[in-house]
Amino acid sequence: MLKQHLQLKLGQKLAPQQIQLMKLIQLHTLEFEEELERELEENPALEIAKEDSKEDEYASVEDSYETEGTESIETDFDVDQYLYDDEPSYKTASSNYSSDDEEFDNESLLTEGQSLYDYLLEQIHLVNISEEDEKIAEYIIGNLDTDGYLRREIKSLVDDLAFSQGIYTTKENVEDILENYVQKLDPPGVGARGLQECLLLQIEKKVSSDKAVSLAANILRHQFDALTNKHYNKIIQKYDIEEEDLRDALDEISKLSPKVGGNFDTQTITINQEIIPDFVIQVKDGQVIPMLNSKNAPTLRVSEEYKDILSTYSHDKNSSEHKQAALFIKQKLDAAKWYIDAINQRQNTLLQTITAIVKFQKDYFLTGDEKSLRPMILKDVADITGFDISTISRVVKSKYADTPNGIIYLKDLFSDSLTNDDGEEVSTKEIKTHLQEVISKENKRKPLTDDALVVILKEQGYNIARRTIAKYREQLNIPVARLRKEL
Repeated sequence: MLKQHLQLKLGQKLAPQQIQLMKLIQLHTLEFEEELERELEENPALEIAKEDSKEDEYASVEDSYETEGTESIETDFDVDQYLYDDEPSYKTASSNYSSDDEEFDNESLLTEGQSLYDYLLEQIHLVNISEEDEKIAEYIIGNLDTDGYLRREIKSLVDDLAFSQGIYTTKENVEDILENYVQKLDPPGVGARGLQECLLLQIEKKVSSDKAVSLAANILRHQFDALTNKHYNKIIQKYDIEEEDLRDALDEISKLSPKVGGNFDTQTITINQEIIPDFVIQVKDGQVIPMLNSKNAPTLRVSEEYKDILSTYSHDKNSSEHKQAALFIKQKLDAAKWYIDAINQRQNTLLQTITAIVKFQKDYFLTGDEKSLRPMILKDVADITGFDISTISRVVKSKYADTPNGIIYLKDLFSDSLTNDDGEEVSTKEIKTHLQEVISKENKRKPLTDDALVVILKEQGYNIARRTIAKYREQLNIPVARLRKEL
């Protein structure tokens, strides 16, 4: 049975403008430039101001932005609100230029070169081989990944050749073409089905009369597991050799490439994208000055031409067509004013956030020493700025800062804290730096185990559990002691 009843419910919804602002905040400089270009294309009422109206590109911390909202779009409106000559400039223009126009070049570098696929095809076409075998070889080449490896099973290739190419062959024939034709092509190691085969294909191209090369080939062929696990004593006993002989063989192996396709462009075009810093941090007379690099946000304004058109259409209020046209123009003008306002809010949010970060990490920016980094989480910056944690997260996402010590990823400035033996809070980043230093100075013939690292760090005042050491070591991409062993 259907019933009617009243229910009160509290809820919160974000307006479309708020959602758009959140998206603008999290964009890094290059993405923001693309978004700006798209908006300029879609809204003719928004335009770039002339060169002589530019202000400084780097908006300094002292700059203030008014973030007054724009009016809502209505059918009945007062056209005169758009025609005042003394309208505040902050509502119709956005200036984001700075004096260092030439310092950052944000153009993508497009480089086109020969791909591994094309290079191998050129070679296989010069080989004396039957037409059907050539097609099989081409198909094998087409299934190589960008590193030059054949990751697929031979049986799968046989099935695909039958279904897609109409070529009926055997597993043995495909293996024969792979090993006798494809794997003979340049660069050596191409067409391998694994790392061991890749290295073997390369070492076999070298002069076999050389003692070190011959030993290296034998180790790769018969003692690959012992090699990868660095069981050097087992290899020395197996071949009854001196440690110096093994060192020479390992030196030959280290010259081989595990990714022979790495020097070629992927397929056709490789895009080398420069990192454009979103923030610029300068140190002058002991003061840390944060700035916002807004080169990719040109000075915007509401189109004067569209204002004039709106005024023209408004004179004939009795015509429904003119009224519709005027409504359309007003909507575009509203959108342009709001977008300029949103950009100003974005710049203000970014500036306040980077100012708070710089204030929190002043010692680090002055010294450039990671040991000076204070423990800092998103909540710390949110407390200083008054913004929500989610807003701070959007600001630091995918953003970089140009500092006197190089370009840094903003998220790298954030870390948790631990308490040392003196009761002081220290950044986990500082502990990782100490851990890295200890491992870099260890005896590589007898690398330090995680238990030994626990003892050493405890002596330095960091009381950390073994599992924490293992976690930090993995985060630093440092292998276990056994795999760090060297001769």
